[in-house]
Amino acid sequence: MKERLLAGEVAVPFHLNETKQIVCYAATMITSEGFWQKENPLNYALPLFLLQLMLIVVVTRLFIFILKPIRQPRVISELMGGIILGPSVLGKSEVFANVIFPPRGKILIETMANVGIVYFMFLVGVGMDATSLRRIGSKAVAIAVVGMILPFTIGSLFSVYLIKFDGESERSTASILFIGSILSVAAFPVLARILAELKLINSELGRIALSSALVNDLISCVLLVLSINLVERNDEASLSLLSTFLATGGFVVFNIFLVRPGILWMIRTTPEGEEFSDLYMCIILSGVMISGLITDFIGTHAVLGAFIFGMTIPNGPIGLSIVERLEDFITLLLLPLFFASNGLKTDLGLLKGFYTWAILIILVILACIGKIIGTIAAAFYYQISVRDGAALGLLMNTKGVIEIIVISVGKDQKVLTSESFASLMLITVLMTAVIVPGMSFIYKPSRGVIPYKRRTIQMSYRESEFRVLVCIHTPRNVPTMISLLDASNPSNKSPICIYLLHLTELSGHASALLILHNHTKKPDQAAYNKTLAQTEHIVNAFQNYEQEASYVSVQPSSVISPYSTMHEDVCNLAHEKRVAFIIVPFHKNQTVDGEMESTNISFRTVNLNILSKAPCSVGILVDRGLSMCSHPAPDQKSHNVAVLFFGGPHDREALSYAWRMLERPEINLTVMRFVHGEEVMLHHSDPNPDESKLLTEKTDKETQKKLDERFINWFRTDHEDDDSVVYVEKMVNNGEQTVSAIRSIYDIHDLFIIGRGQGNKSPLTAGLTDWSECHELGAIGDLLASSDFAATASVLIVQQYVGEGMEEDVLETKQEEP
Repeated sequence: MKERLLAGEVAVPFHLNETKQIVCYAATMITSEGFWQKENPLNYALPLFLLQLMLIVVVTRLFIFILKPIRQPRVISELMGGIILGPSVLGKSEVFANVIFPPRGKILIETMANVGIVYFMFLVGVGMDATSLRRIGSKAVAIAVVGMILPFTIGSLFSVYLIKFDGESERSTASILFIGSILSVAAFPVLARILAELKLINSELGRIALSSALVNDLISCVLLVLSINLVERNDEASLSLLSTFLATGGFVVFNIFLVRPGILWMIRTTPEGEEFSDLYMCIILSGVMISGLITDFIGTHAVLGAFIFGMTIPNGPIGLSIVERLEDFITLLLLPLFFASNGLKTDLGLLKGFYTWAILIILVILACIGKIIGTIAAAFYYQISVRDGAALGLLMNTKGVIEIIVISVGKDQKVLTSESFASLMLITVLMTAVIVPGMSFIYKPSRGVIPYKRRTIQMSYRESEFRVLVCIHTPRNVPTMISLLDASNPSNKSPICIYLLHLTELSGHASALLILHNHTKKPDQAAYNKTLAQTEHIVNAFQNYEQEASYVSVQPSSVISPYSTMHEDVCNLAHEKRVAFIIVPFHKNQTVDGEMESTNISFRTVNLNILSKAPCSVGILVDRGLSMCSHPAPDQKSHNVAVLFFGGPHDREALSYAWRMLERPEINLTVMRFVHGEEVMLHHSDPNPDESKLLTEKTDKETQKKLDERFINWFRTDHEDDDSVVYVEKMVNNGEQTVSAIRSIYDIHDLFIIGRGQGNKSPLTAGLTDWSECHELGAIGDLLASSDFAATASVLIVQQYVGEGMEEDVLETKQEEP
């Protein structure tokens, strides 16, 4: 068919009359006999493929490094790597193209890339909870569908206007479906990575976005099937389409009622804690290929069969075992190969002229705006703010694997030409690339939220729920942590809500995750590795405590994240749940001989970051054992808790926490307040010639001293008739006398609660900071946590969160409570 252009009509890159070259491939030329035989190894398939794979990996990793500061998803880096190696940049050189990426060399790349995408979609299915499909509410479905209408309409109109059809109605309809679906759907796997990197995956916005993206992906699979069948069938299009859908439904039923029970049988026959046999793994991995083969025969696509088979795998040990064995190889090697292979087919040089680029930019902008407007409309109906609706709409513009597959299939089926293929690839890159910068501009979690000022123990109402975020690294700290929480006096008037967080280093996962744990354990969820066994042990211990104790609720979850960013997950959860106190374990544990040794130095990095970024008060627990039962026997001995009070906001927070414990009848509290014996020396301790600075420091000290006096007086008045409270003032002049006073009571107490310190030098701690190993504990905290004080007393070092407007009115607010 010859193409005719009317006068004044501009040629644009969407044409359908395209020819393909024939490539001859010698099946016997796989490996060469070597360079020394005067042969060029690049004339053979395997050496050429290895060189291509190495170049793709190197260039892709380079782009990942370059784009990391602006937090672009990896799919962008992988596509850009292929575009750079393809005809758009380096491929313009005929020497480079003919030597490194000749036509005969693309056959193996395409084959391996498609194998990689089949197994990647299998892993995506394994990582999804099939039961989550039943939990998708009407909100997610409405947002997904309404958000698709405008961009699909825009894409369809542009396709009708831009594409020059050859007269076949099936092909025109398929083209409309291709372009409309590419512009309107969202990529679930890529969106999950973006949300994890933005630390939004566990937020309400993230949950809605993931559910809506899942609906979008299911719709895109239907559109993919429709498009393929409309292209491949002519006279019998309706009948073949119906046959395809019925066969696909039968495949789904076969997986649910035959394949899944077989896999559950494999789990039951594998002893708990042992790895699954190689035979079982071989059967499952072969099942991926068989599933892909079946769906390809049906007339859909191999990735759909792999995805459905992956969703058939039950959540738990077998799924985690598969992910650990495959994920690195698939996501780090074969998946970049798939995206790069599509980049290699993208020739941006075909997009010529200002008009073409203007049309593409307008299309991207209109599609993005259409998605955002549609999402805002649906979100507004469900009383979601306009800003959150806009952020949700921007997230729903994420493109990824399914969209690339649709574009690739469109080109293979000659629905899209090389020009239109390049255009759609560019649209995919642009629409995904704007998401993270756009989210940074649009979505501010702190906006629109009523400021939560009660982020400290001291500011919390005494007759309200006390929210605590407990961080655990290993099961070793669980008993003492539970005892400490139980000693915090959960009651009918002030119940304790515990947000449990098991912190685990990122290993074998594509992105950081925050996983919520159900209270009921399924029979097919046995622990098979150390990490999962630890998580189950920790969660079970806290859930048992919840059942035995009164007025205690536990919400367990686990974080899988790099140590360098783990504090972000902790702080984000603390902010979202509005907790008043975060408790983290000290990075050292006591050995049998009483020495304190470090378990993992990275734990200290996490603690330091939490102390500096936390949106509430923080406590570091030095664990030396602490046993406090929820229901002590009548003859059980009492427990002695001591507060060392030097003054300042952190010490007031420490005393506030100890105050909560006094409702427990078996708790005896000793408050030892340290007072400088020669207060007149405070006025001459710093001979600083800067009078204004000296005056400011003096004013701050006087303000803090007044707050201390009022707080101590309030405490003593409230407990003047309480025999379980002992208040002692110690007159000391230097650090040596302070240490001596602490040693006099150290052996008779089970728990010490102290403030972290104000960060400035004090005569009361003179000389102690010179030998401090862990400055995050403060001078006294470091002393009590050292091996020199090896004993049975645990130590809780408290840092108070001081927000704007909180410090001045704290006492007035508390004293006005009934």
